[in-house]
Amino acid sequence: MDLRSAQRIAEAEAARTGLGTGPNRRLRLTLLIGMPLFLPVLGVMILVPKSLMNEVLYVYEAAIIGCLLHYVWVFAKYPRYADRPPYLTRDLAMGGGFFLPSLFFGFWPAMIAAPAWALFVGVTYAVETMRENRGNH
Repeated sequence: MDLRSAQRIAEAEAARTGLGTGPNRRLRLTLLIGMPLFLPVLGVMILVPKSLMNEVLYVYEAAIIGCLLHYVWVFAKYPRYADRPPYLTRDLAMGGGFFLPSLFFGFWPAMIAAPAWALFVGVTYAVETMRENRGNH
């Protein structure tokens, strides 16, 4: 086994377990911070005066949009499946998880964008896999 293969195996194991490294870590932290964020936001909305409730909700919606844009940015850096670190495609598709917190507050742009994002990642993976298989025949 050469050094490059050993590094690739070590990166794959690190990406599979825990938070991983590099872009995998960034996406997983984005998901871990962004998804449960609706609970503290709900608490803040209960505690603030009614006149500030909408502003708190707008900040939360901006955070969800920022999380989804982070996923787009990582995809733009690694558009081809072959060039991605191990498990990055799976982590990119997990951006669809922002559907549930968006559903909780009725934030319809993210309710549409999150599942559409997961579908987009899946379709690009399938298309690239079919192209690769077609090229091998």
